[in-house]
Amino acid sequence: MRAWREECAVFGIWNHPEASRLAYLGLYAMQHRGQESAGIVSLDQGQHIHHKGLGLVGDVFRDADLERLRGEAAVGHVRYSTTGQNLLTNAQPLTAMLLNGPIAVAHNGNIVNSEVLRRELKAQGSIFHCTSDTEIILHLLSKHPSNDLIRALKDSVKTLEGAFSLAVMSHDKLVAVRDPYGFRPLVLGRKQRDDGGWARVVASETCAFDLIGAEFEREIAPGEIFWIDENGEHSERFAELNRSAHCVFEHIYFARPDSVVFGRSVYGSRKNFGRELARENPVEADLVVPVPDSGVAAALGYSSESGIPFELGIIRNHYVGRTFIQPQQSIRDFGVKIKLNPQSAVIKGKRVIVIDDSLVRGTTSRKIVNLIRQAGAAEVHLRIACPPTTGPCYYGVDTPKKSQLIAAQHSQEEIRSFVGADSLAYLSIEGLFKATQGGHNQFCAACFDGEYPTPLFGLDA
Repeated sequence: MRAWREECAVFGIWNHPEASRLAYLGLYAMQHRGQESAGIVSLDQGQHIHHKGLGLVGDVFRDADLERLRGEAAVGHVRYSTTGQNLLTNAQPLTAMLLNGPIAVAHNGNIVNSEVLRRELKAQGSIFHCTSDTEIILHLLSKHPSNDLIRALKDSVKTLEGAFSLAVMSHDKLVAVRDPYGFRPLVLGRKQRDDGGWARVVASETCAFDLIGAEFEREIAPGEIFWIDENGEHSERFAELNRSAHCVFEHIYFARPDSVVFGRSVYGSRKNFGRELARENPVEADLVVPVPDSGVAAALGYSSESGIPFELGIIRNHYVGRTFIQPQQSIRDFGVKIKLNPQSAVIKGKRVIVIDDSLVRGTTSRKIVNLIRQAGAAEVHLRIACPPTTGPCYYGVDTPKKSQLIAAQHSQEEIRSFVGADSLAYLSIEGLFKATQGGHNQFCAACFDGEYPTPLFGLDA
């Protein structure tokens, strides 16, 4: 059995005359969290209006689509599916017509007991239309005896294990829900309207607020259900734990560096990773060079701590899509070359420290080291700004099976030899937690230490 591993972003807005356009901009800001589908559902006089499609936000929505998405409330979603087919039926928000009206659910995270729940629901007569674990939530709500959405949501999510940050919209309210561990980020803000009133906004990352001019107020707490309707704002805790399990990989790679995630600047964390990496793994060299873009902040931290100059020795082509026509004649490392180009004028004859955010399979690192050697580097020292990745993530970050993770199968020296570097070193787990000012009771680092916070229900590593 395989986990549904989905990297996503959710957005919700209530009480703004341009709700759908602001949802569009919020999703645009969080495009890095999912590039395969996008969708928005707006609320107009108690009715839902839908538009979703496959592709990037800017391709899925045209001005006419946003004009049609009338109303003063909306929820939106971008998705990157990592298992199963990339079908339009899997694009979110997922919608249904329940007994007391329409419902739209946008979900970020992974429900690890989804297959167990799916089998139970099918045995009770439920018919599934897509392969996303989010559809389970709709079925749980439809089967709940209460017409009270908040009660139904609280009871339904208590049966879920794993990661879920939800933006849910009915005919009369906007709801935000976060799992008791707080695996995935979910933040609350507000935006002033032109008439002086205020709109309420929820999103996966604060960078969405920055783009639309909203003010960040706080995180939705782990185990919290927050909702807003015509009677005002409300909040309850449906579960409380004595620990959290914030995904530390949000700070390593996944979140945008200009976001504040789990109460900390992502950019600040990544610079701290580099500083700790320099303290733990110094090496004599002439240059510190990041693998762009995710290695830049860590490389700045490494350079600052070590005193070794920082240089943009690798230039990234930002206009490369997911597909491209390869030349008929084979060009070695073409897939990496089309995205990353080392600057020979900067690198030639130099001892280079290359900083990357992570090393998963090792194949890309091997190609990058080879390109830097071809550019004339005298030495290449690879430094990784996180610990060795030895296990898959089941909570919403795309990682391969354990058998495909090079650090789970080989020693550090074997990995160094494979990638072709003169030296290789990782940030320790102690350094990781020091850089984030957290620990095992705050962060989930199961992909590094194997300590999964929840049961895995037989998911195949």
